Amino acid sequence: MKLSSTSLVNGQPIPAAFAAGDANGFAGNRNPQLAWSEVPEGTRSFALLCIDPDVPTVPETVGRHDRTVPADQPRAPFIHWAMADIPADVRELAEGSCSEGFTVKGKPQPAGPAGSRQGLNDFTGWFAGNADMEGQYLGYDGPYPPFNDELVHRYFFRVFALDVAQLELPTPFTAADVQRAMQGHVLAEASLHGTYTLNPALM
Repeated sequence: MKLSSTSLVNGQPIPAAFAAGDANGFAGNRNPQLAWSEVPEGTRSFALLCIDPDVPTVPETVGRHDRTVPADQPRAPFIHWAMADIPADVRELAEGSCSEGFTVKGKPQPAGPAGSRQGLNDFTGWFAGNADMEGQYLGYDGPYPPFNDELVHRYFFRVFALDVAQLELPTPFTAADVQRAMQGHVLAEASLHGTYTLNPALM
């Protein structure tokens, strides 16, 4: 199976239009176009994940003007998108079809292919406790790394062909729920990644 995009170039910087944040604050937050091909026989649905594996693990170093987040700080994954039960006849997500602009407190019913379900992304946890921002962030919310991070972040878009039409998932669900539910059901996987930074020294 192959994954391609007219919005992204594999391994290259992601345009700000597809990011949740830029140097001025919230950005376009448009989902990129994604298309997959060479789908294996027996595919009954698809799942999609977008993961940044480069998120700092020491919160008090983030967003400070008096210091940077060192590149060698231990990192953890941050989920930007989790979608399940994408119908087997779908081969493309059009640019902006699932997200257009950043929604404070999260998109309550993000758009997507008929029959698909979208899970929580990790902005849900990031904004927890912030009265102005907290909520359930469902669907796609793009890159918004710390401006003081010495590390350029990577964003991996992964599509999985599955041998089941629906996954057994709670409501709401997370990427971890998707990963558990699709164990033993993955026929093929395809991925691509882009990079993003808001650190002026790295641009």
